Amino acid sequence: MSRSFPRPVSGLAPFLLVFVAGLALLSASRLGLSLWHAGAVEAVDGWAPVLLQGLRVDVATMCMLLGVAAALYLLLPVGLRTRRWVRAVFAGWLTLALVLPLTLELATPAFMHEYGLRPNRVFVEYLLYPQEIASTLGKGHLASSLLTLALSMAAALLGYRVIRRALARAGSADSGWTLRLGLAVLVVALSAMGIRSTLGHRPMNPALLAFSSDATVNTLPLNSFYSVAFSIRDLLRDDPGARLYDTATPDAAVAAYMHARTGTSLAASTSAPVLVDHAPAYTGRPRNLVIVLEESLGAQFVGSLGGLPLTPNYDRLAAQGWAFDRLYATGTRSVRGIEAVISGYTPTPSQATVKRPRAQGQFFTLASVLARHGYDTTFYYGGESHFDNMRGFLLSNGFSRIVDRKDYDAPAFVGSWGVSDEDLFDHAHAEFTRLHAAGTPFLGFVFTSSNHDPFEFPDGRIELHDAQKATRNNAAKYADYALGRFMDQAMASSYRDDTVFLIVADHDSRAFGRTLVPVDNFHIPGLIVAPGLAPRRDERLVSQIDLGPTLLSLAGIDDPTPMIGVDLTRPGGPGRALMQYDQTFAYMTDDAMVVLQPSQAPLAFVRRADGALQPQATAPPGLVRDATMHALWGTLAYEHGWHSLPDARADAGAGRVLSAARAR
Repeated sequence: MSRSFPRPVSGLAPFLLVFVAGLALLSASRLGLSLWHAGAVEAVDGWAPVLLQGLRVDVATMCMLLGVAAALYLLLPVGLRTRRWVRAVFAGWLTLALVLPLTLELATPAFMHEYGLRPNRVFVEYLLYPQEIASTLGKGHLASSLLTLALSMAAALLGYRVIRRALARAGSADSGWTLRLGLAVLVVALSAMGIRSTLGHRPMNPALLAFSSDATVNTLPLNSFYSVAFSIRDLLRDDPGARLYDTATPDAAVAAYMHARTGTSLAASTSAPVLVDHAPAYTGRPRNLVIVLEESLGAQFVGSLGGLPLTPNYDRLAAQGWAFDRLYATGTRSVRGIEAVISGYTPTPSQATVKRPRAQGQFFTLASVLARHGYDTTFYYGGESHFDNMRGFLLSNGFSRIVDRKDYDAPAFVGSWGVSDEDLFDHAHAEFTRLHAAGTPFLGFVFTSSNHDPFEFPDGRIELHDAQKATRNNAAKYADYALGRFMDQAMASSYRDDTVFLIVADHDSRAFGRTLVPVDNFHIPGLIVAPGLAPRRDERLVSQIDLGPTLLSLAGIDDPTPMIGVDLTRPGGPGRALMQYDQTFAYMTDDAMVVLQPSQAPLAFVRRADGALQPQATAPPGLVRDATMHALWGTLAYEHGWHSLPDARADAGAGRVLSAARAR
């Protein structure tokens, strides 16, 4: 070792070798991923930015992992360096510095295949649920998981042996205390510069490396360790929320904008600047509500929306009810769908409110308002309701009961994510029948899970679309089968004539980053079936946040709420949709779209005659303002407690102030 390196730096030889090996592995992985997406990279002339900026990120990564350890090693006396346990500690750290990035790179193709991005916050959040993830990987991704594990273990064993020998040869090198101290200071300084990777005001970050309108290509210059580390840092630090997009607009200006836009007035007893009060479309005795949130059922699987012919039951029901042809999800995770459908909450770049601390009480949900009217409010789920903190969030915000996996006595089928959709629906149907017989109005929130990787469902229920059973398409077809079976039961039930049914997806199954916001992968089915509601195909552009106000209107509930979505029973509007894709926010109208990114100027797109969105040189100021205000609203409503109901006692004392919308 001493023959290969000058004597003053020979003690650093093992660190330098790991540094170079790490750069080689990360660059090779990036090249492989880029070749996989070669068409997209070439389309944006991205080879140079991807590979050169990628090397910059890899240098920063290896500096993070090696800089401090190398400085500490230099400062150790030679006698201590040569001890076996010291060599073992440093060999272990250097091996980890090599194998951890390698393991994350090996896991990247499967994650990118599903989400169109490198491992990010979603990846980190899933790690908090090892039982569910282990089952999913074991049953749906066993081969790739075993290959990743085997290659990582082999790299760890080989790397440890080679690195320990290198440390043994380098440990005896002594260049004197003064020189070693100087080298240690130099290593720390160079590592800090490498990690910061710029002399500018802001250090290097993923937003500064983005160079194209393709979200997948923008993640290629990163490596997955850097992406995950950056996500963990964001989770642990003070969350700026949507202020990533705008730091200049005062909170009061956002509140005033939304107040004017929704046409609301404020009761003196409340603290929320926006409290929407619509005259309901139905004015009889309040009706029951049944919300079926279908897991991962994007429009691409729905025949009546131009997708694959996998949903004959949904398509049949769509012809009998009020079907939304242009409904868009707010995000790509189930918790986003929950907060949008149950709470009418706008998406933000933060964690979904289902998991955030200030939303664990006094946060508006449909259950919180219906509970004031004596409704039974129950969440029906086939899996473990603790996942993503659903149980805690719902019980803290109006839901009185949770039915989950442990509550099914003899389920016909149990998979990785819980009992089958048939078991779920059978239990819910029995509960609805019981509650109706007792004269108790109810909100039943039913969340399916069979259409979830690893796609497990009972045999003999459907004619398989794909030859192999456990596929995404077959699971979607089974989910539709179970839905149709339940709706047939419901339409023949005693509670049918007193109940409003909503069937809607939480999000699409996949979201590929072909664009900054893959709009097509936010398109989802939505359908309302209610007594006296004439069949119709609604071609308005609508968002998940519009469903809550619409349901209350159809159920006959006229309480003011903080939901800024539109009651779709009213003619006209809304003609807009809100979408959050990682840290990118899109505000889409019928003829244009504005995209907001951290530390970037807003981007504008116009809709061509063929329906495609085409980039525009400048963004219309009015549309940018609308997008920015809607993006900021969710963050401010969360931070200030605006997304809540007024205290029932105080509100009764002050009286209700009706909105201008009622007069219209």
